[in-house]
Amino acid sequence: MSSGTGKRIVVTGATGNVGTSVVRLLAEDPEVTSVLGLARRIPDWSPPKTDWAAVDLASEQSDLVERFTGAAAVVHLAWAFQPTHDPAATWRTNVLGSMRVFEAVATAGVPALVHASSVGAYSPGPKDRTVDESWPTHGWPDAAYCREKAYLERALDTFERDHPETRVVRMRPAFLFKRESASEQRRIFGGRFLPGPLARPEVLPFLPDIPGLRVQALHTDDAANAYRLAVRSDARGPFNLAAEATVDARLLGEMLGARPVRVPRGAARSAIAAAWGLHLLPASPHLFDAVLRLPLMDCARARTELGWRPEHTATEVLEEFLEGLQQGGGERTAPMRGRKVG
Repeated sequence: MSSGTGKRIVVTGATGNVGTSVVRLLAEDPEVTSVLGLARRIPDWSPPKTDWAAVDLASEQSDLVERFTGAAAVVHLAWAFQPTHDPAATWRTNVLGSMRVFEAVATAGVPALVHASSVGAYSPGPKDRTVDESWPTHGWPDAAYCREKAYLERALDTFERDHPETRVVRMRPAFLFKRESASEQRRIFGGRFLPGPLARPEVLPFLPDIPGLRVQALHTDDAANAYRLAVRSDARGPFNLAAEATVDARLLGEMLGARPVRVPRGAARSAIAAAWGLHLLPASPHLFDAVLRLPLMDCARARTELGWRPEHTATEVLEEFLEGLQQGGGERTAPMRGRKVG
């Protein structure tokens, strides 16, 4: 079979939203003999066949080569979303840390690298049709998240040129949610004191309908299955990952029983910028600008080459996530700890 069969797999960022799902699926796979999860803090969680090591990718002393030696594949998921007010700090972890991962993969002779890119790597694109993996990946330059994801796409272009013996897969998923990620994502994007019960339909009489706010979503477990399939296959290159249907104010309004009310882009951005400037909201207005410009993705390549199919619709994903917000959903890792506020 492929290079990942019956072998040891290393996962960076193994305690986050995607990492916990990827580790769980790999640990359940009979053709994976062991999993090494790397994270800054070792969790109180012991899946079968899984060992842990404390590694900080922002540190030049991370000793990745030793961790990677003998691995059949490295699944690189580690990412820092904050502090959004200090882009140099996220650059050190996300870009410089990823470059250390790439270099260590080459030095250790790991045959496969599966990298977590994102829809955020894509250049602005259409909202009325889908684009495939050939769409340019230059990101939205004002948003640190997109800028960093796009930069790493260029870094991988160079890596693949210099190391053709390494099979490189780039996953470009839509926005990823699951019940257990609710508390973490509330803290990352809404702030640690945003009450989860605000997600209840009865307290949302209307829903802002902002022009251009049409995005795609995916259950984290479905994305994790794509990573597992990539590890086990001989696939190379980029793969879009998203579920049907497209998420917009109409779909959310139907879910929540709330009436969509048109809100101008400028007014919405001004409110977000003010809250971000006052450190009341962690999500920056630059990320809001990027979301309004992200293209919708065609996922035919993942279906054809990986045999991948999402098991959850976008509506099911969001319903589960909203339940997690209300209930303080989480997992037994430091980034994913559950907490109910309000």
